[in-house]
Amino acid sequence: MTTTPPPMTGEEGLTIALTGWPAYLGGMPRPLIGVTLDAEKPGGYSKFPWYALRQNYLDAIDAAGGLPVALPHEPDRVADYLERIDALVVTGGAFDVDPSYYDGGAKHATVITKDRRTAFEFAVTKGALAQDKPVLGICGGQQLLHVVLGGRLIQHIPDTIAQPLAHEQPNPRNEPGHLVKVAKGTQLYGIVGTDELAVNSAHHQAAADAPQGVIVNAVAPDGVIEGIEAPAYRFCIGVQWHPEFLISEGDAKLFRAFLGAAAPT
Repeated sequence: MTTTPPPMTGEEGLTIALTGWPAYLGGMPRPLIGVTLDAEKPGGYSKFPWYALRQNYLDAIDAAGGLPVALPHEPDRVADYLERIDALVVTGGAFDVDPSYYDGGAKHATVITKDRRTAFEFAVTKGALAQDKPVLGICGGQQLLHVVLGGRLIQHIPDTIAQPLAHEQPNPRNEPGHLVKVAKGTQLYGIVGTDELAVNSAHHQAAADAPQGVIVNAVAPDGVIEGIEAPAYRFCIGVQWHPEFLISEGDAKLFRAFLGAAAPT
């Protein structure tokens, strides 16, 4: 039975117009979405260690019908988190997955690691997939997801790709930096309904391969892998761009599909 939304105005109306009316909002609890955090050393915001998370990650989840909750980097609490959350978003950040996780050899000079964050994200992502909970990896989160799925990474795009695009775009992140081609027949294509998306770009690493069980669903004009998915799972998609900026309708559709997969059945 289709639930008819009540008339909305102001900010609430804008949210409903953006997301549609998810069926689970008609009385069912919103899915609880675990969101990974970045971690910073003392300085800047605080003289003590602090967590960081850009607001629009949470706004995009909320607008699509989810209830986001931040996950502190506590590897010993992974099982507790997974008992409670319905799905997982692995976020990006100004750091890299240690190449030891994918037999990548020596660290490139540009590689910056955050060991506790990566250990936690690897464990919680692996656990979420083992329980077939929906997982959405974003930017660095896509790279982490790719490694969990058995993939390898390009440590520094300019050293590997001939004549690469500016994947660390000079213009603001809320503007597109380049186009990506979406592969027909993929889950991502079924969600966004187009074979081309304008996306932002803020990365110097990328997925290097397509291991067994992983499908490349989006590619940049220079050949850099921009999206992956693993069809064996209910919802397992990673994108190299930042859809939380909602640059295109495809970004909003991706969040809606993710929340749809996380909704109670």
